[in-house]
Amino acid sequence: MSVSNTAPSTATGVSTSAGPLKVPPFKHPLDPLTPDEIVAVSHSVRRYVAEKTDIKAIRFITNYLLPPPKKAVLAFLGIPLQSGEKPEPTTEIVRKAEVDFVDAVTGNAYNAILALNGQDWIVESIEKLPEGVQPQISVEELLLCEEIIRADERVIKLAAEVGVKPDQLYADGWAIGYDARFPSSNRIQQALMFARWSRHENLYAHPLDFVPVIDSITKKVVHIDFPPNYKKKESQSLFDNTGVDVELSAASTAPPDLQADAREAANRKRLPPPQKSYDFLPDLLAEKEGFKFRDDIKPLHVVQPEGVSFKIDGHVLEWQKWKMHIAFHHREGVALSTITYNDDGNVRPVFYRLSLSEMVVPYGAPEHPHPRKHAFDVGEYGMGTMANELTLGCDCLGKIHYLPGSYVAHDGSAVVVKNVICIHEEDAGLLWKHTDFRVGGRAQAVRSRRLVIQQICTLANYEYIFNYMFYQDGNIELEVRLTGILQVYVKDGEEPNPFGTTLAPNVNAHYHQHLFSVRVDPMVDGIQNTVVETDILPLPNAPTGSPVNHLGNAFITSGKPITVASEGARDFDYEKDRRWSIINPKVVHPHSKRNAGYSIMGKGAATPMMALPDSVVAKRAQFATKPLWVVKDVEGPKGGRMWPSGKYVPQTRDVPSDSIANWAKGDDKLSEEDILLYITMGITHIPRPEDWPVMPVEHLRLLFRPTNFFEANPSMDVPGANDKKSCPAFPEGTEASTGGAHCCN
Repeated sequence: MSVSNTAPSTATGVSTSAGPLKVPPFKHPLDPLTPDEIVAVSHSVRRYVAEKTDIKAIRFITNYLLPPPKKAVLAFLGIPLQSGEKPEPTTEIVRKAEVDFVDAVTGNAYNAILALNGQDWIVESIEKLPEGVQPQISVEELLLCEEIIRADERVIKLAAEVGVKPDQLYADGWAIGYDARFPSSNRIQQALMFARWSRHENLYAHPLDFVPVIDSITKKVVHIDFPPNYKKKESQSLFDNTGVDVELSAASTAPPDLQADAREAANRKRLPPPQKSYDFLPDLLAEKEGFKFRDDIKPLHVVQPEGVSFKIDGHVLEWQKWKMHIAFHHREGVALSTITYNDDGNVRPVFYRLSLSEMVVPYGAPEHPHPRKHAFDVGEYGMGTMANELTLGCDCLGKIHYLPGSYVAHDGSAVVVKNVICIHEEDAGLLWKHTDFRVGGRAQAVRSRRLVIQQICTLANYEYIFNYMFYQDGNIELEVRLTGILQVYVKDGEEPNPFGTTLAPNVNAHYHQHLFSVRVDPMVDGIQNTVVETDILPLPNAPTGSPVNHLGNAFITSGKPITVASEGARDFDYEKDRRWSIINPKVVHPHSKRNAGYSIMGKGAATPMMALPDSVVAKRAQFATKPLWVVKDVEGPKGGRMWPSGKYVPQTRDVPSDSIANWAKGDDKLSEEDILLYITMGITHIPRPEDWPVMPVEHLRLLFRPTNFFEANPSMDVPGANDKKSCPAFPEGTEASTGGAHCCN
């Protein structure tokens, strides 16, 4: 990144080496590339490739802002590196873009860096990626998967054998996961197959019993796998001594050799797809005999007659005492940056960046090819490129402000998703309350309001709802809601099901996990922070009856800072009620005499990875093996440390060199440094019939709570509850009335 030391500037311009101010080509240096910029960057790459390389055709995969250095951004915004100090002098910020593209003929992958010079995007570098390194799978490639299987004669023949016509064939394209039988240089996917009886019918009700593998460069089916099946154990079994009372039709859970007959190796009969429909669209549900929608639900409106309490300028949002930058990112989805809190006129930085950096969904069935299902929904596909266009009054209620998002198409044009980020306010129950119980005593109740920044992403069958929520007491919460349709596979009627749940006749949903990695780039009162691990312990060496602990009730806190990289991978200890805090050692609370910080409250979201430590998925997704990682941020020409499973995730076969397991090694100093936290949160999903055909939302919550940060409760200035629109549910005098207060209308 080009940065020059120059004189200070205002927040609306940057200084140059020549001295006078010039208006930058952005309102905020972290503003994402606009659709016009995406097109211009693509054009520059295409022109450079045509003039200076022998590449004949390119397929754009990503095209996005390369963020400027952290200190340059903070100087531009006037945010000091330490609260109470003066901001750093501003420096020139050069707007840059990073592009990944694929040679559409050979499949070779490339990375390009471009810089904006006046009105022109100049290619600074183009680097061929090492063989086998694959950029993320694009939306168009996922859709291409379905076209490829429909055109393949073997697939058509196999479908016909179980009663499925070519026009009834559908497939969800998935990353291959791990399959060493195929060259790593091939850009391949696996196609999870389904039938569909009508255009909008729920295709997941009709899974097929074979899995094609496709090459998205040659646009061919290169292999077809047949999963084996289980039966009740009648003889010696692979599963003897495992506690699982079944035997497998195949000789092993391992994949057969590519030269072997895959169908013969599976040693099972063909299974037709389940025939019964399980729909979710209202018009199709209404056609079912005996079905009736509930008619006793009265409207519930979210009304703000005087408007909202937040304001937004481009991507910069202000609400109550919070201020932050909101951006759409093709990979992370929502990325929140430069989050500050106005503490009675003292603007205090809290987080430099907060985002979802990775997630993995490992499935628990061991028989090939099901272990290939461990999707990295961020690194392999991009959460942003899978984001929904949100609908007013449906996805978001009340007075809503939307932000759009853009990413690149194969041809270099910009795909614009309108209404991709939703911003609104919600009532969040009581914020605080106290009643003086004495005769004549008074009470005060204050209701909590929260700001919600929401995005919803569809990854084939599954939906993820991400809510970043800000509160009036200084809390920040990330809530993930999981819904959508379970990934299912066909099973025989009497087939045992040791690694899944039978949801409906012949429909099997495998056990699986959803493990998220939340990247936290803290700047609690400045960018030099420390993470402290605190355990709650009974008073040591003080048994009940001892002089110092006569009744045995004493307990203390025991905290220690995480000081070096080799200590950065941390485990929960439930017996010690372990928790972590991000602190600024230079800021001390005037009363508690403890350092200002934010505590991480995520114990309920901590889930251990079920795959074995030396399993393929554990190697590829090292982040999921620990609930917390603390590492030092290291900025280079292409930015800081971002991706815990590596920058390029598709088809990785081991622990990537540039990933969290290797960052958390050595003697990098972590105390009073520019650090990063990667917090793992997740659930283990044992499917229920109640999750079918569409799963009710399941919740995960991660809370960041100010601790010794404010002098006292920062929400004491929130006005008391006094909603004039609230009134009794039933009019006075009716049989159902509870009497008392009259309607406020």
